[in-house]
Amino acid sequence: MNPVKNDLIYFITQGKTTDQNCAEKRVSVLDLIKVAVETKIPLVQIREKQLSARNVFELASEAAKIAKNSDTKILVNDRADIAIAAKADGVHLTANSISVREIRRSFPKNLIVGASVHSLEEADDAKRFGADFAVFGPVFQTPGKGVPKGVNALHEICERLKPFPIIGIGGVDESNYREILRIANGFAAIRFLNSAENLRKLRQDE
Repeated sequence: MNPVKNDLIYFITQGKTTDQNCAEKRVSVLDLIKVAVETKIPLVQIREKQLSARNVFELASEAAKIAKNSDTKILVNDRADIAIAAKADGVHLTANSISVREIRRSFPKNLIVGASVHSLEEADDAKRFGADFAVFGPVFQTPGKGVPKGVNALHEICERLKPFPIIGIGGVDESNYREILRIANGFAAIRFLNSAENLRKLRQDE
């Protein structure tokens, strides 16, 4: 049985698109999003921090058109205003973003809101103030993200806050994603999921 079939798989774009290489790179980003839609990956985050607001909007708009009427939801990193303007489905909030509480006060109620968290307290706040899910990590070792939290911490948060959806992130790859899925509601990945081959493998047994 495919362990990914009913889980929240969260594909996050690599962040390598710049205003200078946008014409070239956006094609490969959108091609991967097409594969994500075809394989019914539930969540895709446009996380292109090096792009101007205008180029993020244009990329998110194209992604939203690709995902329209599909099972895939498009979220924009940090910028709820761009998400709405681009007709995307939601926003992903980081530690430096506007708070979940303010987003819920100021934006449409049907906007999907995900939040990055690094502790039980932060996850509890995300739940309390109206996030749809939280992304906890880093679970495993990953470059530039500090000491990993580990699977025990992930398990504790999932148990304490269930049925609130928790997604594990950080060092997730082919060797360990099944372990995450035994504990959490899903997993997020950048390197592992920025591969058409890997996206297809996750769904090939359905």
